[in-house]
Amino acid sequence: MKHGKKYNESTKSYNQSNSYDSKEAIDICVKTAKASFDETIELHVRLGVDSRHADQQVRGALVLPNGTGKKVKVLAICKGENEKLAQEAGADFVGAEEMAQKIQSENWMDFDVLITTPDMMGVVGRLGKILGPRGLMPNPKAGTVTTDIAKAIKDAKAGKIEYRLDKTNIIHCPIGKASFGTEKLFENFDALITAIVKAKPEASKGQYIRSCVVSSTMGPGVKINSGKFENI
Repeated sequence: MKHGKKYNESTKSYNQSNSYDSKEAIDICVKTAKASFDETIELHVRLGVDSRHADQQVRGALVLPNGTGKKVKVLAICKGENEKLAQEAGADFVGAEEMAQKIQSENWMDFDVLITTPDMMGVVGRLGKILGPRGLMPNPKAGTVTTDIAKAIKDAKAGKIEYRLDKTNIIHCPIGKASFGTEKLFENFDALITAIVKAKPEASKGQYIRSCVVSSTMGPGVKINSGKFENI
């Protein structure tokens, strides 16, 4: 794969075959984020589990201490008193059946997070084929199907992220923007990696965290020494 000049310059500024301490790796990432926009810093963690087995799934959600740096558009599908609570909590779009219909008939997707209440899952559940592939389907484990809709909306706005395994047993998650600086990104990283370690399934055998890499949107990946995470 052919890379641009800035990318190639970045790869020369550190040893790509080395594994670095977390903070040093993040610092390299920030310094090699040279694009004209504020690049997102992402964490990629390969786990020693098999996502094809239900008892080896790793999934959860947390509010990053310093947020993600992204303005999150929230759709709340609810009715009655919850509609008022959702609006007061800052949801960008609020409604019930009519919002589900808008998604179904118009393929409307102008939101980043969908939060709903258990009583509306009969309506939202019918959108599974549309929302599922885009990672937008609400889920109780992620806190997006909840009886406390106001808290869920405030958490989403504050920088709540969901982590989950992909088909290759890797978790990909944003931990903030390059402009955050090393310290704030490290705090976010520490919160996320701790959550992932605590979510280790009982069925997982052997080394749990196989590899750990941080990268910016346009920059190269920097390997993190993941050995110490086993003892968090």
